[in-house]
Amino acid sequence: MELEILNTLNEIKSLIKTNTTIKWLDMKEASRQTSLSVSTLRRAMISGDLKYSDVTGKILFKVEDISSWLNG
Repeated sequence: MELEILNTLNEIKSLIKTNTTIKWLDMKEASRQTSLSVSTLRRAMISGDLKYSDVTGKILFKVEDISSWLNG
């Protein structure tokens, strides 16, 4: 039992170490960082080209999704 708990804790520790933090940007931050207008970002959202989240009631973009969209 004790060995099982230690193995589980070690597994959790390794997952925490390898887990990278996801960086989110709101619309204004995304616009500033990409030098694109808010309208351009909204068009990409509406067309389905740019992934976003609005679960919190605020439109948020993952930095990696913006990079993927910009790089084609």
